[in-house]
Amino acid sequence: MYHEERMGQPAIAKRLNLSQSQISRLLREAQDNGVIRTLVVTPTGLYSELEEELRRRFDLLDVVVADAPDDDAHAVTSAIGTAAAVYLEHTLGRGERLGVSSRSAALQATVDVMSPVKTGAVETVVQSLGAVGDAAMRAQASRLTGSFAHLTRARPIYLATPGVLTSQVVRDGLLADAHIAEAASAWRSLTTLVTGIGAMSAPHRTGGSALAESDSERLQRAGAVGDMCLNFFDEHGATVPDELSDRVIGISEGELRAVPRRIAVAGGPQKSRAILAACRGGWANVLVTDQFTAERLCA
Repeated sequence: MYHEERMGQPAIAKRLNLSQSQISRLLREAQDNGVIRTLVVTPTGLYSELEEELRRRFDLLDVVVADAPDDDAHAVTSAIGTAAAVYLEHTLGRGERLGVSSRSAALQATVDVMSPVKTGAVETVVQSLGAVGDAAMRAQASRLTGSFAHLTRARPIYLATPGVLTSQVVRDGLLADAHIAEAASAWRSLTTLVTGIGAMSAPHRTGGSALAESDSERLQRAGAVGDMCLNFFDEHGATVPDELSDRVIGISEGELRAVPRRIAVAGGPQKSRAILAACRGGWANVLVTDQFTAERLCA
């Protein structure tokens, strides 16, 4: 009656002249004795087992695996951007202070499809890395921050400076500017950071190199495989120390790791090694990726 005829417990109790508590007990006994079995069938396009495996293996807070039609950069970027947009729409809480990386095709794909979030959910959106790459990439930095601020109806805090400077002296001088200092100060109170993951094998070439060739070669010789906001790490996720950190205007490793929720939106075969390293090193605690990358990470 309950499972096949879809009758409610009160109607069953009335027909059988039993109490509703007796009906409830009998249904529990049927389940305990195996008369009733529950079968959950995962719909096509959902990857709950992969998500749980990644969550468990890398001790992550959450994992979202997007359904990408193909394992190429364009298809993956579109899929994970859509998944990240939906995830943020549903998980951004009231009073959030959101940090946004300045360079990521996946984050651009996210804001392209993201729906506006209710007023008051986010207080500020802070650019967490200075502009890098060629002119188009530098323009993207402020666009990303502005787009996230518009969608969340939050106050944007821009970082109107290059991400990599020629010397520490130049960087320190720029950090003395009131507007740049406001952004740098805001990094210490972020509640959520949304960022891509850079891969040494392919990333800093897209849209113009973020690094001088000498910097990139030196970091690779030191074992760097990827970065988050130009904080570089090796294949085990350990920090790769380098003098470049003294010339970067962006959230530092310590400030980054202090953010309670660090959402990495990244996927694709060229970035798999860097994503694996970021997960191993605890750089991100929420991962939005595609099913092909997720399978590589599990393998």
